[in-house]
Amino acid sequence: MTRRWLTIIGIGDNGLESLTPEAQALLWQAETIVLGERLDGVLEGGQVQGLKRVLTWNGGFRETLSELLKLRGTPVTVLATGDPMHFGIGATLRRYVPAEEMVVLPSPSAFSLAAARLGWPLQSVAQISLHGRPLSHLNRHLLPGARILALTSGAETVRDAASLLVRRGFGASVITVLDHMGGAAERITVMSAEAFAAETPAISEFNTLAIDCAADGPLLAPVPGLPDETFVHDGQLTKREVRAVTLSLLAPFPNALLWDVGAGCGSIAIEWLRCGMGTQAVAIEARAERVTMIRTNAETLGVPDLQLVDAPAPEGLEGLEAPDRVFIGGGLTHDGVFEDCWAALKPGGRLVANAVTIEGEARLADLRGLHGGELTRISVSRGAPVGRYCGWKPLMPVTIWSVTKGDTA
Repeated sequence: MTRRWLTIIGIGDNGLESLTPEAQALLWQAETIVLGERLDGVLEGGQVQGLKRVLTWNGGFRETLSELLKLRGTPVTVLATGDPMHFGIGATLRRYVPAEEMVVLPSPSAFSLAAARLGWPLQSVAQISLHGRPLSHLNRHLLPGARILALTSGAETVRDAASLLVRRGFGASVITVLDHMGGAAERITVMSAEAFAAETPAISEFNTLAIDCAADGPLLAPVPGLPDETFVHDGQLTKREVRAVTLSLLAPFPNALLWDVGAGCGSIAIEWLRCGMGTQAVAIEARAERVTMIRTNAETLGVPDLQLVDAPAPEGLEGLEAPDRVFIGGGLTHDGVFEDCWAALKPGGRLVANAVTIEGEARLADLRGLHGGELTRISVSRGAPVGRYCGWKPLMPVTIWSVTKGDTA
């Protein structure tokens, strides 16, 4: 335990009274206390010694983090709200401090407290943070029958969320705003999203938002294969049926990073991120108007964290983190695109490339001869009017090559 110099303690809305004796002891033995957001007054009336150092994050995260890391080896306690490892400062600090140097004592998270008050089984609820994050993160979770718990940045987040629900056809959803849970000022407000957006009732800045979704709008399912018209595009779009097959071959898994090279309108990268599980994606696209489309589609479909590289491949690949998966949807016949993608791909990673031209197919055949993998050709026809009747309208066939780095079969 002598190596565990950093203690992170979750605290409830009732302040120091929420701490266990163990947490109290660890707090007061620290030489430095770091106060989280909304905890500026929590130490009033406490046992702070004259020589005890108190830091806050108000001066900027990077600056305070730098000061904190300089104190490595001396007793430091960080106070945070709720569970520090659930969208909290503990999860952030873990990127800089090894687990064996930390002690984390959580309080019940806002999610746990809200679920207890609402009677919602927490394992069946989407738990997200809109605190300091784009409101568009909410879009991915808006599904009929879904229940969502969200941390917020304040009252404005709730008002904006209610307006978003109305715009998306979810105005009948029930919004519950839980203020200061566990504290003397606790209050619960329940309204429809439509009524909340119209009336904008007074609520606390320190709140948790609960949404019980109800909708008449279109269903944008989380499984791959969203309708083509869901995306803003200029025709450079991997069609719905091919997109579903392509994503199944890419095989998303937790925290995996995808490069979408020649991203077009970004449909592959966006649906990859909508799979959840902490997946990450970089969309590389040379044309500025398509980059704008990608950004719009990512916001609309709830994945604003999609990283965009406004540059052609292979130049735009330089300096990017090595991917677990690569999709080449455009530029396959350009010099160096495949070679640089293949070199960057992690061992055991998978590359999937699509082609619709004869030249592209020839390139895939050559690459399969060199690296192995599987070739698949997909032909899709859709029903379309033929006079008074209906007939089949074929789309361009697509050839798909998938290969795992290290396979030679």
